[in-house]
Amino acid sequence: MSGDGDSTANYKIVKIDLDERSLAPATADIEHERKVAIYDLLEENYFHPVGAGEGPFELYLSNVERRLVLDVRREGGDALGQVHLSMTPFRRIIKDYFLLCESYYDAIRSAAPSQIETIDMARRAMHNEGSEILTERLKDKIKLDVNTARRLFTLICSFHMR
Repeated sequence: MSGDGDSTANYKIVKIDLDERSLAPATADIEHERKVAIYDLLEENYFHPVGAGEGPFELYLSNVERRLVLDVRREGGDALGQVHLSMTPFRRIIKDYFLLCESYYDAIRSAAPSQIETIDMARRAMHNEGSEILTERLKDKIKLDVNTARRLFTLICSFHMR
C-alpha cells in the first residue's frame, strides 16, 4: 500500500486498548481470538489517519451508543481525533460471523476435517466481507491494509458478542 519500508514504519499502531466497559462478556474462544487479533495487529499493521501526519499511533476502541469510536492518538498519548462509525452497516455481518464462529468451534470439537474446512472457509469469507465494509467506511478518514482491517474487524466483533 505504501512505498519503501521506512515510511510504513511511521504509519503503524504501536498500542491498542479496548474499552473494557464496552466489551461484551466473552467465551474463552472469543477472548482468545481478541488477544490473537491484538497481538497480530501490533506485530504488523498499516494505519494511516488522513491528515494526521506520521505516527506511530495509539488506538483506543470503544462502543458508545451503538457507534464504534476509534480514538486515535500519537504515540505517547497526544490526541489526534476520533472517528465515529455507526454500527448499523455491520450488524448483519457480525451476527452471521458469530453464528459461523459458533459452528466452527463446535465443529473443531466433533466434526470431520472436511466439515471444519467448509465452515472455516465460510467464516473467513464473512470475515473478509466485514473487513471490506470497515475499509470502505474508513476510506476518507483512515487508510488500512487488508490484514489491519481484518484484525480490527475481529476487535469490533468483540464489542457485540452478547
